[in-house]
Amino acid sequence: MAVSTVNVENVTKLLQESLCKLGFEIKPLKVGWYNRVLPASLHLPYPEDTLAVVVLSTPSMFELAFLPFLEKQSCQGLSDPIDQCVKYYVSSAVSQNLSDHTVTVRYDYELFPSRKPKFLAQTAAHVSGAAFYYQQPDVPQQPWGEKKMYGVCVHPQFGGWFAIRALLVFEDVTLGPELQQPLPPDCVPSREDRIRLLEAFNFNWQDWTYRDIIRPVQTYSEKQKDYFSTPPAQRIDLLKTWGLIQKDSSSDIQRLANGHG
Repeated sequence: MAVSTVNVENVTKLLQESLCKLGFEIKPLKVGWYNRVLPASLHLPYPEDTLAVVVLSTPSMFELAFLPFLEKQSCQGLSDPIDQCVKYYVSSAVSQNLSDHTVTVRYDYELFPSRKPKFLAQTAAHVSGAAFYYQQPDVPQQPWGEKKMYGVCVHPQFGGWFAIRALLVFEDVTLGPELQQPLPPDCVPSREDRIRLLEAFNFNWQDWTYRDIIRPVQTYSEKQKDYFSTPPAQRIDLLKTWGLIQKDSSSDIQRLANGHG
């Protein structure tokens, strides 16, 4: 069915009301914007005018959503606690506010049996205008020769202090020409800074410096830095010391992290 721009705004408003207070950010896009920049093997299997929404987490998500999620002892089973948290809040927002739509949710950690990701998160963020995806071809006269450099998104407010979490596809919402594709803010315009960004991300991503390529309005808290600096296999023990994981759940997740799940 065709949906007007007003109704599209209503859809995004419902998501914003549910998720933004928890430290998430949402941006609408057309499936065609995404498919246009990718080979056919990576296309989303929907008409090009289908509405999609990309969901990002900002630095405040850790305190506003993740820690309360753990405090409610909502973390269960074998999957990553952050992934469980994101899925809980996104699926709740869809089921409570958008149950009259047909919505397919793809999470950043999900893979097809072929090991291909269910969506390319950084591409979705770029084409929605949420964050600029800086890649090797964006550096004129690149200095790396044949070496492959992985690209990275930079958010205009948060720099690298954010994450891309999910893509919601509204299969029953077809957009007209009213929704125009925004350009993501080019907040790292100089060749020298783009080189510095890609080298920091590719060679020293653990030291966080690539995240500060621009001056962010907010960064991760020290507690959040402690969590993400901890190797994944040890994060459950960290959460136990914080008193935020049930003993049974922690042992299940720890077995998975140690390869015994």
